[in-house]
Amino acid sequence: MASIKQCVVKRKGHQEKYDERKVYASVYSAALNCEYGEKKAERIASSAAKKVTVWVRKMKGCVDSYAIRKYIISQLKDADVALMYRTHLDLS
Repeated sequence: MASIKQCVVKRKGHQEKYDERKVYASVYSAALNCEYGEKKAERIASSAAKKVTVWVRKMKGCVDSYAIRKYIISQLKDADVALMYRTHLDLS
């Protein structure tokens, strides 16, 4: 998984380089919290991370982390993982 040059504007206003691994890790964690096995969690996370990276590459300049989060949720085909991903931020 490669990083690309686009940046992300985080919730507190600072910017950081986009990192596909962070998308993967957050979706993987959500899938594990749904009590899926590692292989299924890996498949879901890998698919989502690739889709998000393609989408971010099309953007010009920085992308708001909220927009990335919203896009991830829209791309998650598993309703349980989408719900877990959506509510995780509220719990942390």
